[in-house]
Amino acid sequence: MDIAAIKKELRSILGAEKVLTEDLDLMYYSYDSSFLTKLEPKNPYAVVFPKSTEDVQKVMRFAYQNDIPIIPRGAGTGETGGCIAMDGGIVFDLSTWDDIVEIDAPNMQVIVRPGIIHAKLNEQLAQQNLFFPPDPGSSQMCTVGGMVANNASGLRAVKYGCTEQYILGLEVVLPNGEVIMTGGMKAKCIKNVSGLNLTKLMVGSEGVLGIVTQIRLRVWPKPKARGIAMAVFDRLDDAPAAVLDTYQAGILPSGIEILDSSAIEAVNGFKPEINLPEAEAILLFEVDGNPPSVDYEGQVIKEVVGKRARTIEWSTEPQRMAQLWEGRSITATAAARVRKDGSRIFAGEDISVPLSRVADTLRAIRALGDKYGIKVVNYGHIGDGNVHTAPVINPEIPEEVERVMKLVDEIHLLAIELQGSTTGEHGVGAVRRPYAQLEHGKAVEYMQGVKKVFDDKGIMNPGKLF
Repeated sequence: MDIAAIKKELRSILGAEKVLTEDLDLMYYSYDSSFLTKLEPKNPYAVVFPKSTEDVQKVMRFAYQNDIPIIPRGAGTGETGGCIAMDGGIVFDLSTWDDIVEIDAPNMQVIVRPGIIHAKLNEQLAQQNLFFPPDPGSSQMCTVGGMVANNASGLRAVKYGCTEQYILGLEVVLPNGEVIMTGGMKAKCIKNVSGLNLTKLMVGSEGVLGIVTQIRLRVWPKPKARGIAMAVFDRLDDAPAAVLDTYQAGILPSGIEILDSSAIEAVNGFKPEINLPEAEAILLFEVDGNPPSVDYEGQVIKEVVGKRARTIEWSTEPQRMAQLWEGRSITATAAARVRKDGSRIFAGEDISVPLSRVADTLRAIRALGDKYGIKVVNYGHIGDGNVHTAPVINPEIPEEVERVMKLVDEIHLLAIELQGSTTGEHGVGAVRRPYAQLEHGKAVEYMQGVKKVFDDKGIMNPGKLF
């Protein structure tokens, strides 16, 4: 079926107001935040804006009958090319389908459509003293549907875990247009071990099995108090050791962030008034809960971590907490400014390694940056070993592009060598697909087999995962 006919049929199925077909409009869907899509943007045949499960079914049936690729997309904030039409196809833009169907406070759950923005959902939940704990850095932009697709986590995963731990059930439209409910058709219970766990299978599947059209989330009571400690270290190895000391003292902070010397330099260069102390590493510990427990845990952290740190400061005062946290909050932006003609690229930025190997990882990445002559800024969620790497290059210089691609390849291989993973939270998409066999071995064949059960024609988000 030719592209002109596909566009015409989609307008007939959904109405012209729910379909984009002009080249200029499609160009905006040719990329996400990944460097891959900056180098090789890919236009879809068309973009559709479903506003009901029936809309999704109609287009899916049409695509299935005509072997047309289907690509689900949320806000487009992903960093792996996961929502891009690598070989043409129909993009489902779910970002405008943002209803909160129901807030069920007595049962501590909420039902939403995939386009709801994470921060906006939490604004609504806060009115009933509830919150959805996973906290990605793109909270103000990312959709909950995208979080489900990539099993997102973020700053507070060390205590609250990943998205999958909060998904009680899903409505999913399969490639042939059929609808299934995972977690039980009418179940509103929190505990459910009936049948194979298709919910867990769908979470993190990156759109290769079907399109999630409704999400039932477990939510938690909103903590009443919060505190932050900032510790400064002269030795890099002391930072992960201090994290382990904290755990062994029986304390589980809601977040533990690291800035190494490269990140400290970037922040101070971008916003000198923050004036972070020069050091090999800075750790930020966040604690939340009820006021007495927050005070107690903060004092334990101050005592335990203070044995290794040059200095440590603890505060529960809102203005001072904001000041302590500011350096970490602008690190990603600051990284892009470490050279005047540079851009921060997203090509291999969220490897995950054992906590005991974090210092080794940071040293190895520094050495790789020197090897390839690339400025690299390192920071991340040290509480669970998730290291973010921000290479900065001039993308208009082909030789720099060639060198940075070699650099990020070695960073991915380093993660596997250190018994880690090529991605801790941003997903595989098209960027990390080449490492699937090395990371998973024969299990990849079984992943492909599972996909074939759901997607026998291979039309769902082709070119991703494996």
